[in-house]
Amino acid sequence: MRYVLVGAGRMGRAVEIEADKRGHRKIAELDPELGTTLSDLDSPAASLGQPEVAFEFTNPSAAEANLIALLQAGIPVVCGTTGWMPGPELEHAARASSVGAVIAPNFSVGVYLFSRLVHQAGRMLGRAELHRPWVFETHHTGKEDAPSGTARHLAELLLDADPRLVRVQEGNPRGRLPDDALHVVSLRSGSEPGTHTIGFDGDYDRITLSHRARSRAGFAVGAVLAAEWVRDKSGLHAFEEVVEAMLGDRGAE
Repeated sequence: MRYVLVGAGRMGRAVEIEADKRGHRKIAELDPELGTTLSDLDSPAASLGQPEVAFEFTNPSAAEANLIALLQAGIPVVCGTTGWMPGPELEHAARASSVGAVIAPNFSVGVYLFSRLVHQAGRMLGRAELHRPWVFETHHTGKEDAPSGTARHLAELLLDADPRLVRVQEGNPRGRLPDDALHVVSLRSGSEPGTHTIGFDGDYDRITLSHRARSRAGFAVGAVLAAEWVRDKSGLHAFEEVVEAMLGDRGAE
């Protein structure tokens, strides 16, 4: 698989290592931090050597424009940039394109399976009404968004699972935490690749579920798996579809 790397930061380099391990070949690289962007190219597909897929790991202000340009050029794309939400222009570009994109805040297979456990735990403990959930995540000091996209996703799953919760409180509240709020807290320190802990605290005990990344390699290999999967797809897709296809359990609860 011939690929182009859009964004040569820490995640981009990790993706390059894992893609090379699986026999794929980088044919071009664009790094907005160094002044090379898709908008500078008159014909992106031809200028980049006709790649079969692109990996987009840049920054929130650039991601949507990059995805639109890649889809319009007929290049399938895997995007792991966090801190932004797809808008109507991207959705229109995806409908008009013959190729697809996988967009996710986290490409770890382990995190996806962890999120399913969290959702199920939230349902069971929410019904029992003896515990209150919370979310705590830590990442390195260079991460641009807080809470992480994964923490926000986990919070959405808990809100869906527990009818007592209707909103998220990010950071410390002023005064008492409202009864209907889910507390989501972030810590930025050192070179931590990412830890997400979900707690269910009650009068009699505490239950915790935690996922800790050992390195960026786990996220990178998931992005490569997504690239291999999306090459014959069209439209916008979530990483969940990639993992479910890999596990052979589409439509599983």
